[in-house]
Amino acid sequence: MGFNDFMKNLSGNRFTGLQGGRQDIAFMRRLQRDLRTKETTSIPLDELQVIVFDLETTGFHPDKGDQILSIGAVKVTGCQIEDEYYSPVRYEKILPPSIKELTGLDEAELKKAPEPANALEQFFKFSGASPLVAHHASHEKAFMQYASRKYFRTPFSHRLIDTSFMYRIAEPDNRYVRLEDCCTHNQITIIGRHHALGDARLTAALWAVYIDKLQKLGINTLSQVYERLASIR
Repeated sequence: MGFNDFMKNLSGNRFTGLQGGRQDIAFMRRLQRDLRTKETTSIPLDELQVIVFDLETTGFHPDKGDQILSIGAVKVTGCQIEDEYYSPVRYEKILPPSIKELTGLDEAELKKAPEPANALEQFFKFSGASPLVAHHASHEKAFMQYASRKYFRTPFSHRLIDTSFMYRIAEPDNRYVRLEDCCTHNQITIIGRHHALGDARLTAALWAVYIDKLQKLGINTLSQVYERLASIR
């Protein structure tokens, strides 16, 4: 599938966060049970359903008070787009000018947005027990771990796949780090950068490119991805 065809699939209905509602800790505990029993490493990559996601935040350190401002996600099976999720997240403080300029978010939008627990609950309902994918995922992992403990009293147990896993195998000499550089390298047009859903779409397109590259190398499952990574470390 070419990038233009891939991006056309992204124009369907969005699954948007619902405003209000209590924290559904019971749902999160059921999800934890599903995560413990769901085995994904042997599913062929071109059949594997993943949730490619991105967070916009006020900074890099949730344990020091930085907060999630928006969540964007794309549900992908193989290279086929199935659905999207996007929600801003309630934030009552004044945004630093640099964050406003970078993300395009503003205080009026965030003051009307769902509470963090509600936006995250809707995200987890959207994702279910599917593996999550993020570009250089340590940032997303830190915020998801902190938020899961704070709002739901549960650990963050989703399998989290970093896109760097893919290109470290497919292109070991690739030294690109930034999402826009990785996309440009793969002829993916940069649209919506630094918007949570825009970045999730770009990362989903990158995921699709590298699934194709890995399959051409004879790597067809996550298990094989992890085995190859272990051999090159």
